[in-house]
Amino acid sequence: MRVVTTAQTPELDVQPTPLALLLLGREADPKSERGVECPGDLPSPSDPDLVERARAAKEKLGDKVFVLGHHYQRDEVIQFADVTGDSFKLARDAAARPEAEYIVFCGVHFMAESADILTSADQKVVLPDLAAGCSMADMATAEQVAECWDVLTEAGVAEQVVPVSYMNSSADIKAFTGKHGGTICTSSNAKRALDWAFEQGEPSTTKVLFLPDQHLGRNTAVRDMGMSLDDCVVYNPHKPNGGLTAEQLRAARMILWRGHCSVHGRFSLDSVNDVRARIPGVNVLVHPECKHEVVAAADYVGSTEYIIKALEAAPAGSKWAIGTELNLVRRLANRFAPEGKEIVFLDKTVCFCSTMNRIDLPHLVWALESLAEGNLVNRIEVDQETEAFAKLALERMLALP
Repeated sequence: MRVVTTAQTPELDVQPTPLALLLLGREADPKSERGVECPGDLPSPSDPDLVERARAAKEKLGDKVFVLGHHYQRDEVIQFADVTGDSFKLARDAAARPEAEYIVFCGVHFMAESADILTSADQKVVLPDLAAGCSMADMATAEQVAECWDVLTEAGVAEQVVPVSYMNSSADIKAFTGKHGGTICTSSNAKRALDWAFEQGEPSTTKVLFLPDQHLGRNTAVRDMGMSLDDCVVYNPHKPNGGLTAEQLRAARMILWRGHCSVHGRFSLDSVNDVRARIPGVNVLVHPECKHEVVAAADYVGSTEYIIKALEAAPAGSKWAIGTELNLVRRLANRFAPEGKEIVFLDKTVCFCSTMNRIDLPHLVWALESLAEGNLVNRIEVDQETEAFAKLALERMLALP
């Protein structure tokens, strides 16, 4: 890149860094980006025939295709989903449809990986846009977690540590968890998973390495299990030894990975206080991926499925501020408005999940039409060794009481 200057200033040759080029969109990081282009032109987002094209392609495929739609997807995509739900529910739904040759997952990359792990070898999982990742899942790489385990080993505590990984993690992290005797959890069963983990050794010495969302781990330990904040330490993969001393690791019960959800992490205590001031009598309902102070100030806390069921059971005329992804909040507000339920987004600032929103109608149309023409595109396939250990961790979760 050359900077052109005035006559009074010498001309400078500026060599942009790889990061600068990445931010400018002129380069790609193959280790973090899983692909951003489709082998073929996408339909125009303004094409008025997109809905009919999606419907026609889906009808042509018939029972050969099964479309999964995560709760955070756009309405334009959700309308074509055969089932909707959270990531693990959708993966199980896919496994329960062995006759479907193609599983089109309208979600993000780690969700499609989980579907591939749980479905048969004959089924092919497709992600309409390979760049639909998850910032939280990307905050813990296999190399970083392996280095963390070395730190725990050097501190003399690795044998006492049971890894528990949130469903929102890559297949590599799930495999690490399975290989090291741990389990997977969802936001619905995190307490059961932690109870199980602490039962794997002496209760007084057993520790949990919780990956990759620090907030779900902290909220579950403190709010649901009665631990103190002092029982938790945060391992930062970008600092030597995670930024922790051996003494801190030995004293901790919960070793929380320094990761978070870019959507839920933006809600603040100010958001809660502001909505209570604006809407007297409002019920604040938030996801456990929110910060601890937000969860502590809320009236209700629960998973996406919990949020939906709570609003279904809410009395007419009740008022709710919801701390989760905006697509879902808007959909729920529209759904329950005829019942007189007032539902608002917890924060004044609009916040969609940017990576989830990469799955739009043009990408879905492109994927369905490609499959209808016999062209397999954007397949998500987990290698056999990774799949075996990841499935082991998932099976431990399924066996939880």
